[in-house]
Amino acid sequence: MKNYVITIARGFGSGGKYVGKQLSKKLGIPCYDSKILSMASEYSGINENLFHQVDERLRKKSIFRRRSRMAGRDYIVGPTEKQFTSDDNLFRIQTKVIEDLAENQSCIIIGKCANHILRQKSNVVSVYIEAPRKDCVASIRDLLAVTEEEANHMIQETDRYRSDYYKYYSGGDEWTNPILYDMTLNTGRIGRDQSVELIIQYLNIKFQKK
Repeated sequence: MKNYVITIARGFGSGGKYVGKQLSKKLGIPCYDSKILSMASEYSGINENLFHQVDERLRKKSIFRRRSRMAGRDYIVGPTEKQFTSDDNLFRIQTKVIEDLAENQSCIIIGKCANHILRQKSNVVSVYIEAPRKDCVASIRDLLAVTEEEANHMIQETDRYRSDYYKYYSGGDEWTNPILYDMTLNTGRIGRDQSVELIIQYLNIKFQKK
């Protein structure tokens, strides 16, 4: 296989980004997180700030109206069309970027519904990373210098909007469903660095790498 992709979905504070960055170092392949937003901006010419506004979240609009706009339209609309900067079109542009990455290089993609977008591709390993709430709270509290109460609120809100986003664009799937992934890992039990090693072992098994 000429290239492979690792997608990482993660609960907030579980260490998913850390695992992705460490995999990038050990495997010598790039890790894409917010970089995808700037790539989508470059591809489309749309201001990058708009992509950040819909980064794994739904803006406060009527879901019914958004579904109506989305129905029957699975292509990227052009700059002359009214829906050029709509949430759905921004998602489709990101989808194009992710599909191009998966086709042309080995890489790691964090979040962005990547496991759903690439679900039909045989060169993809999808991972979901989670940890007990107390571990996530401790991680966020230390990383962002916030109180335990603030950390709890941030985790609740972030996981909620990521879940809503995933469910909407996947057509109803729950992002925490283990069936959607090759692997689900609890970093609270095995540790973040050991999770990295397990993913590498799985890569070797799946792709029969020596």
